[in-house]
Amino acid sequence: MNRGYEAEDLYQIGCMGFIKSIKRFDTNFEVKLSTYSVPYILGEIKRFIRDDGPIKVSRSIKELNTKINEIKKQYLIKTGKEITIEELCRELKADKEDIIVAMESTNTIESLDATLTNDNKDGKQMTIFDKVSDGKNEEETITNRLVVKELIEELEDREKEIILLRFYKEKTQTEVAKILGISQVQVSRIERKILTNMKTKLTSA
Repeated sequence: MNRGYEAEDLYQIGCMGFIKSIKRFDTNFEVKLSTYSVPYILGEIKRFIRDDGPIKVSRSIKELNTKINEIKKQYLIKTGKEITIEELCRELKADKEDIIVAMESTNTIESLDATLTNDNKDGKQMTIFDKVSDGKNEEETITNRLVVKELIEELEDREKEIILLRFYKEKTQTEVAKILGISQVQVSRIERKILTNMKTKLTSA
């Protein structure tokens, strides 16, 4: 509960786990059906929560994010202050990039079909996609987005993080450098390399 899921959905997923346990239950186990079923029910619900979402996040990243949230909560209780990225790195013995990726992994994804607050001139509700549309061929635009998405998926973790921060979160190179703990020159060099490689692949495609 309290993770953005409807109670009814969790109940139905739990029922699926219960049905699986019934199919596999054997009285020779010498345990009650309830004792045997509980792990199946919990496992099915946890699997649903882990795998659900528009962007799939690896189990290791989700587990790291859970540890981060627990440490942040305990640190806030003890000190009354927010823990820093550097302190999290020392506490978890993890790289700064991994910490940032784990923390970013739970951010809400904004759908292009989401309705904007303001109506357009015709009195009709506008979506984010309508807002960003520039009148070009929409089919071509969507195709280009899919191609860019595939190219981004091929990047290494640090390269993905730089692209995310620079072009999706509109951070400056200096801001990105501070977040990743590297120099602005390194960010510039990596960014230039990424864009050059992506343009080459797009041209040859």
